[in-house]
Amino acid sequence: MPARDAIFLACLESGLTGSSHRLRVGIKPFWHKQERRRDAPLSRNRLRLRGDAMDHGWIFEGARRVGFVGGLRQFTLPAAGRSGRSSQVPPVRIGLALGGGFARGIAHAGVLKVLDQHHIPIHCVTGVSAGSIVAAAYASGAAPGEIARAGCSMRFRDVGRWRLGRLGLVGSERMNRFLKRLLKTYLFEEMRIPLGVLATDLSTGESVPFAGSGTVFDAIRASCSYPGLFQPVRYRGRLLVDGAMSMEIPAALARQLGATHVISVHLPTGGPGAPPTNLFQVLNRCFQILQSRSENNWRSETDLIIAPNVHGVDWDAFGCGPQLIKAGEAAALAALPEIEEWIRPAAARSELMLAV
Repeated sequence: MPARDAIFLACLESGLTGSSHRLRVGIKPFWHKQERRRDAPLSRNRLRLRGDAMDHGWIFEGARRVGFVGGLRQFTLPAAGRSGRSSQVPPVRIGLALGGGFARGIAHAGVLKVLDQHHIPIHCVTGVSAGSIVAAAYASGAAPGEIARAGCSMRFRDVGRWRLGRLGLVGSERMNRFLKRLLKTYLFEEMRIPLGVLATDLSTGESVPFAGSGTVFDAIRASCSYPGLFQPVRYRGRLLVDGAMSMEIPAALARQLGATHVISVHLPTGGPGAPPTNLFQVLNRCFQILQSRSENNWRSETDLIIAPNVHGVDWDAFGCGPQLIKAGEAAALAALPEIEEWIRPAAARSELMLAV
């Protein structure tokens, strides 16, 4: 028998005698030397060449005898597929979870700028409070540079209006106008990549995720409604406040949107400093203490933490935009080698599979 025929026959035999149900219940390989009936399986003699092409009639006859689909599967699957191991490399889907911090959220733009410059593919993005604004802008298609410019020029009056009320001191209706200038689309379903926004139910304390469909305005306003300062947002019978009250960074929401690797961007305010001097500083410090006690909730869902150095920057220091962007860039550059390691092995394995 020619060497090419012998090799092909050996491959065929290993495929047909493996996992075919019909073979297990009694059908013999079709070159078996017994059963010389007219409808018996084909013999080795049918293996022959016609010019430069092999006669494939016996292949289709074999496929008919083990079932058409099963036969084709046996003849076409690679060895790894027949042994139950998939040769396909699981894709790496990076999710970005952005924490809050009022003006300190401008640092998120610096992180995005570095990831974008180094072509790091982002599968989805989630955010709370100021992070929800940046997340929505990026998901809608705004470039990191646009987000940075909007953050540096932003002032408190662009998103809030002092209006004394029973549930808060500031109304957030002005934020809609700011978002319309910044975002490329206002619907979750039209975002360039999946977007998740997290708010908190003030009555139950539960996290309220927004994703999939609907407008982003109420979701972002609710996620940015810092208790005691901004008035809660009424939404479908609920009073919603800042998402960071229930989850400081929405890493778990990124998992729910399909991320296999989650990068959490944390904007720490530093440890104990000077005693608070006004009501807002008292409230802010109280929430910092509470959030530090529950960090494990989001850290357990995180693969990598990027923490820009924003210590000493006040919550309303929008004039520190350039400094905050540089802090975000520096932190992202430091984390870049680990992120690239996630992507390189998958790409290398895919090339190897194609080569084989």
